[in-house]
This record gives sequence, C-alpha cells and structure tokens, in this order.
Amino acid sequence: MGIKSMKSLLAVVFSLIMLLFSNSIFAQEKSTGHTGSEEKFDPTKEIMGHVQDAYEFHFFSLGDFHATIHLPVILYSPQKGFSIFSSARFGEGNEEYDGYRLVGNSIVPVEKGIKVYDFSLTKNVVQMFIALTILVLLMTGIAKKYRNGYGVTSAPSGWQNALEPVITFVRDDVAKVNLGTRWSKYMPYLLTVFFFILINSLFGMLPGSANVTGNIAFTMVLGIISLIVILVSTTGHFWKHIFWPPGVPFLVKVILVPVEVAGVFIIKPAALIIRLFANMVAGHIIILSFISLIFIFGAMNAIAGWGFSPVSILFTVFIYLIEILVAFIQAFIFTNLTAIFIGQGFEGSDHDHNGHHTADSTL
Repeated sequence: MGIKSMKSLLAVVFSLIMLLFSNSIFAQEKSTGHTGSEEKFDPTKEIMGHVQDAYEFHFFSLGDFHATIHLPVILYSPQKGFSIFSSARFGEGNEEYDGYRLVGNSIVPVEKGIKVYDFSLTKNVVQMFIALTILVLLMTGIAKKYRNGYGVTSAPSGWQNALEPVITFVRDDVAKVNLGTRWSKYMPYLLTVFFFILINSLFGMLPGSANVTGNIAFTMVLGIISLIVILVSTTGHFWKHIFWPPGVPFLVKVILVPVEVAGVFIIKPAALIIRLFANMVAGHIIILSFISLIFIFGAMNAIAGWGFSPVSILFTVFIYLIEILVAFIQAFIFTNLTAIFIGQGFEGSDHDHNGHHTADSTL
C-alpha cells in the first residue's frame, strides 16, 4: 500500500511539473500567434524563473485559467509614500500600476529618480512563515504530549513517534559529541535550525512552491545567526589562541593570526551559507534541466520529444528522490557544523577535558 501511495504521489508531482513547463510553451505559441518556433523555449529563463523568488505562487495553467495565488506588494518611497496592492495588478508582468513596473523578479519605479524600498510578502517570505507555523505547532504539540505522560509512561504515538528518533539523533550524535557537558544549553537552537531547514527544503520540492533554502539571503541569515551564537559561546582562552598562538615563531604568527581571524568571521559562516545554498539550488536545477530536455528535443522533432520523455522522467524521479535525501543531509550538516564551531570556542575549558575533540578531525 505504501509503495502504491508513493507511486501515485510521484505521478501527481511530475504531472504538475510537466504542466508547469508545458504552460510556458503554450504561452509562447499563443503570444506569437503561431505554432512554430518563432519564440523558442528558453530553458535558462524557465529554470531560473522556478528557482528564484517571485510575487506569486503559480501552480499551473489550463487555457486562460491560471492557478495562481497573488501575494501582497508593499512598497515605500520617500517621494510617494506607501503603496500596498496585489501583485495581480501587474498582469503578466508588462503592466504598470501606481507608478511601478515588474521587471524580471524586481519591482522598479517607472519615473526616474524615485527611490523605492520593497517590503513585499514574496513567496519565499510567505513559505518561511508557513514553515515556521508548522514547526511551532508540531513541536508544541509533541511537547504537550510529553507533559501529559505520552512517550514517558507509555509508547509515543503519531508525529511524536516519528520525530523522537530524529531528536535523539541530534542530541546524541551532534550535541553531545561536539559540545560535551554543555550540550543541553544548545539543544533548542540546534533542533530549531535542523527542523527549520528540513521543513523548508521539503516544501521546496513541491511544484509551484518556493525554493527557500536555495535562496542566498535565507542561508546568509542562518549563517549570521549561527556566527552570533558561536561568538557568544567563545572563551578568553579561545581568543588568546586566535590572536597569539602559543609555541609558534613570531613570523609565522604574523601570517597565522589573519588567517585565524578570517576563519572565525568569514570562512566558518561562509561554509554554512554557501554549502546549503549551493546544494539546494543545484538539485532543483538538475531536476528542471531533465524536464527541459523534453521540450528541447520536442522543438527539434516531435517524435524525439515524445521518445526522450520516458528517459527524462526516469532520471527526474531518481534525482527527485535523491533531493529528498539531500534535504535531510543538508539539515544535518548545517546543524553539525554549527555544533562543531561552537565546540571549538570551548578550547581550554571543561569541554577539552571530556575528550571531545571532533572539530579538528571533522574539518
């Protein structure tokens, strides 16, 4: 039954994806008034359009019907004040409204010299709020069960049963291993980061959804927050070794100190930010590229397009399943690296005496 359900789910997912891409082809044909190739399918434009942020959730189109959720646009200009309206006002992206125009994925003023600040609820922002709401409801519900004795005096049930092994894994293989006796202090943050990344990554696999974890702004904020936690957790002994490494010749210190400082403030957060961003974007681009091959071959020859479709869908399903696994792996790697970097700040403290030296060996 489980295998049949999974097959049905995958069939629905990839039917929607195919519908999304075929809509682009039909729209181009309609705009030119021909069924030829005056305006050819542009895979780069279509792929980037699905990966980047937008002011609407577009799921599919059937003829003139567009299954779209338009999001609110909130703009502020020192010259014009606030402007609040629906993104539907821009039509297909070519219309002007209230002195603004949508160019690509950015809203720009029509008049020159107008400065505008964009506070709009884009699909990345909305999806983050949805993920945050689900995370809070899920975890508070599980915590309520524990308070009522479920999972303590009796066996866990439902989501509690599904997430308890994951929470235990983060506690035993991430927090305790890298943070020693101080693991409990950082567990709330580590669990929040892990599940927030995981939920957003899994949501990003749904057709029409936002690729939140593949947005550099999202991963940058997470990296900066982790950097703040790392810096707050450091000790004087740690900074002494950073700015004046013991047992090192003076000339070597001149070279080593800038490298160590850059490692703390640049390299470590960059490792968190770029790793998550690059992996999630790459997976989406690969999936969309395999789908695009159907239309590329179809533009050459209809038989070639239909003939290559099974091969393309087979590879797409394979990469799609891999991406689900990658979502869990990247959530773990980000959380584990954060714990490692925090643990490095305990150098010379009780953390070292407990024999937890996984940071250097892991890096």
